[in-house]
Amino acid sequence: MSIVCLSTAYLAPVSYYCKLYAFDTVQLETCENYRKQTFRNRCRIATANGIQELTVPVEKSPAPKILTRDIRISDHGNWRHLHWNALVSAYNMSPFFEYYADDFAPFYEKKFTFLMDYNEALQHLICDLIDLRPQIIHTGTYEPDIPNDFRNAFHPRHPHDDPSFHPQPYYQVFRERHGFLPDLSMVDLLFNMGPEALPVLSRSYRQTGNGDV
Repeated sequence: MSIVCLSTAYLAPVSYYCKLYAFDTVQLETCENYRKQTFRNRCRIATANGIQELTVPVEKSPAPKILTRDIRISDHGNWRHLHWNALVSAYNMSPFFEYYADDFAPFYEKKFTFLMDYNEALQHLICDLIDLRPQIIHTGTYEPDIPNDFRNAFHPRHPHDDPSFHPQPYYQVFRERHGFLPDLSMVDLLFNMGPEALPVLSRSYRQTGNGDV
């Protein structure tokens, strides 16, 4: 059985979902010290003006370090309304947005207390919509050295060199304006390709022979 360890992520990038596709079991890290300015609480989408980053605000902790599982979502700035409007503006003209909009809209109406719960619920929805069935387990303790460790591999500023990920071009609404924009949030692939999202994931993954299945 192949196992990969991942951090939580908000509407994670396509490369992240390639791991969900490639591995039998996903260990979701809950016991790490929370890292700021990562995909744990942000995502990137394609808009008419190029890439836009959406960030879920989190409450500040009085302690210098806090476990990711204890991170709480802040209601600061009416972010749910802003995120939903951004998604509608970016993908309203995409082929499949209207088919999935009613599935996603409640996530921008209902309040979640913890970031991990919110991220995992969105991930479960996306996996259901593309018929992807990874086995997800939560870590009980933090282990610094583990095989197939991708906990810090997905970063908006410092992308990890992953030889198993080969982004495959697919239709994007603003491709003629910006060219193909690889490795955006999985919702970009979902809203543009619908049921063909899973085959795109399959083509984007290449076995490396170094323990990555």
